[in-house]
Amino acid sequence: MRGLRVGVIGAGIGGLSAALSLLAVGCDVQVYERSAALGEVGAGVQVSPNASRILHHLGLAGELARVGVRPLALHQRRWDDGRTLLRTPLGEPLEDRFGFPHYQAHRADLLAVLAAAVPAERIHLGHRLTGFQENRDRVRLRFAGRDDAEVDVLVGADGIHSDVREALFGPERPRFTGCIAYRGLVPAERLCHLDIEVTAQVFMGPGRHFVNYYVSGKRLMNFVAIVEQDSWARESWTDRGEVADALTAFAGWHPQVQGMLSAVDETFVWALFDRPPLAHWSRGRVTLLGDACHAMLPFMAQGAAQAIEDGATLATCLAGGAEPPAALREYERLRLPRASRMQALSSANKTRFHLPDGPEQQARDEAMAAGATDWSYDVVAWIYDHDAANPVPDGGTPR
Repeated sequence: MRGLRVGVIGAGIGGLSAALSLLAVGCDVQVYERSAALGEVGAGVQVSPNASRILHHLGLAGELARVGVRPLALHQRRWDDGRTLLRTPLGEPLEDRFGFPHYQAHRADLLAVLAAAVPAERIHLGHRLTGFQENRDRVRLRFAGRDDAEVDVLVGADGIHSDVREALFGPERPRFTGCIAYRGLVPAERLCHLDIEVTAQVFMGPGRHFVNYYVSGKRLMNFVAIVEQDSWARESWTDRGEVADALTAFAGWHPQVQGMLSAVDETFVWALFDRPPLAHWSRGRVTLLGDACHAMLPFMAQGAAQAIEDGATLATCLAGGAEPPAALREYERLRLPRASRMQALSSANKTRFHLPDGPEQQARDEAMAAGATDWSYDVVAWIYDHDAANPVPDGGTPR
């Protein structure tokens, strides 16, 4: 299938990494982005070994090392006194175990690395998809104020509010999870007095939790503060939040948490909505990728990694010689169970992170100390060992 024409809608992390994987197997890829300029909302992103494996194979190891931060550990802590509940090495021990490193990065830095690796003539900005029509052997794409395009395969990598998904399967009805998230970036020099290690930290407490880690060459500290709340109407990454509200929500928490929130100039707030796994991702010559088909809560730090995996598996399937509809069915068969499992685990972590102090919380802490819960190496091996370019049907790891 070399020379197969593939149109990718969306030039985010998922769309651009998919374009690179598809180009690597000889596809003729064109990426269409509705915005007039490339950009990424949000702040930090985790690139775990299952994703860095793919990006290294695409030739991006040097650039990832330049823009990424390699944390020493994942440090899960108690909310008030900061007592360690579980500390899992993420530096050289993790790379020795899984073969590839773990990076923390600013989303915009990672996007820039991906965009620079895709030939500029293959990225078409200002192209808002208004519809598509599949014929027997091609898909015609229509854009607002732009010429139509024809492709052999259409990939909707257009995010959580995907137009391609809605055209295929109708509108979604996301469910508010009862959580809102404050997020922000703090210049690292403002935090020197807090003596914060180069780790990914998770402070867990009643009804909320707080995540922080360095990005942008350790120049910035990224944080996400999750708070339970009864209701919310909008689903947006760009609503301004009040720093004072975040400080109030985390009153009495560890001094590092209070110190980071006190040092931030501005914060943004967004509501977390949950979506049940889709029964299907593909129809004919059209399929979905990333948040368009498996948006997940950020409680496993796997959203971007799963989108990167999608692109690698899609490229493998399209390069396998089958006709595109059959290749897309195989892609769905290989990817959907794994992504759905990750969605479920991400949702479950909301409960585990937010337990009130008491017997359940004490049992959780004992399980963490025994290495019987997430982020011990044995438990996460099915995630980190996975090679999405050589996938197996159960979403695990070939042995």
